[in-house]
Amino acid sequence: MMKEYIEEAEKALLHTYNRYQIVLDKGDGVYLYDTEGKKYLDFVSGIGVFALGYHNEAYNDAIKAQIDKVIHTSNYFYNVPAIEAAKKIKRVSGMDRVFFTNSGAEAVEGAIKAARKYAYLKDGRTDHEIIAMEHSFHGRTMGALSITGNPKYREAFEPMIGNIQFARMNDFQSVKSLVTDKTCAIIFETVQGEGGIHPAREEFIKQIKALCEEKDILLILDEIQCGMGRTGAMYAWQRYGVKPDIMTTAKALGGGIPVGAFLMTEHVAQHSLTSGDHGTTYGGNPLAAAAVNKVLDLFEENHIIENVNSVAPYLERKLDEVVDKYEFIKTRRGVGFMQGLEFTRPVGEIIEKTLDNGLILINAGLNVIRFVPPLIITEEDVDNMISILEHSLS
Repeated sequence: MMKEYIEEAEKALLHTYNRYQIVLDKGDGVYLYDTEGKKYLDFVSGIGVFALGYHNEAYNDAIKAQIDKVIHTSNYFYNVPAIEAAKKIKRVSGMDRVFFTNSGAEAVEGAIKAARKYAYLKDGRTDHEIIAMEHSFHGRTMGALSITGNPKYREAFEPMIGNIQFARMNDFQSVKSLVTDKTCAIIFETVQGEGGIHPAREEFIKQIKALCEEKDILLILDEIQCGMGRTGAMYAWQRYGVKPDIMTTAKALGGGIPVGAFLMTEHVAQHSLTSGDHGTTYGGNPLAAAAVNKVLDLFEENHIIENVNSVAPYLERKLDEVVDKYEFIKTRRGVGFMQGLEFTRPVGEIIEKTLDNGLILINAGLNVIRFVPPLIITEEDVDNMISILEHSLS
């Protein structure tokens, strides 16, 4: 039956993904099941989305209850779930203003627009520049793609939006050398995901913040993958005590319902986007906002961040042991439940093997295996993962 489903998909869906040859059917806790009933330990969580694990009854009940009330109203009207969600996300992030989107890429688009409008209101010019990082990934829409620091993603779709410069992550001088009187924003992922799991170093992020304050440049931090507790803080920048002017969030924010947001300080809000500058049909609709509300409630009630900080050192130790055991693994990088193993060769075949053996992993570039599990994993789940991984490596 699974083979037939795959054949139908290949006839109907646009071939923009090289999918693994399984059809997933249901989930429970940290496990997924395919249509033939095979069980998989999931250390991908829908690329960092299912922080609470699968089949969380309290989350599911909240979504069902909102469906029975109203799913969509449009932004011509207020709705209670969005008001409550905005209040909660402001509290956990420390930011002041929220714009809800449908995805991470849309959040990045909004952040870019806000930064350019901020600069435009200062001097009336439209030639402002944004500095992004090499090996970064911010999304597939044209604006987000323009600041994604990997040429292979961009080259077929040139020209991109203009006036983008690329510096090197954790190399302050490479950033500073690109700053001119046209620079309106510096953007980077607090922990690079697709680029190979590279956390920003504390000195780097603090130097960038000081530079931005000196030059009245906006600091935009992309927390789409590394945010929502994954690094042991609600947002990774909170580990450094460096607050951005604008931040983006998505993935785990809705717990599986598509939703994102960009947030900003009150100062930026008062000097950037105004009525008519930006909009969305679905963003912040009652269903998506109900999901955000319940996710944030469950993070607190279930002590999700405490679990990350409790189990992450064990995960790091077990991954380090794997690095020491195999000569073809170079190093481990990462923070919390966002880890990567760098290999001396491409990892595609290894990931296929772990899948055969009941473990779901993904890559981050050609030679890095990425570990972004649900935030509810236990040390026992780590042991099970390591056992399957080592069996696959041997």
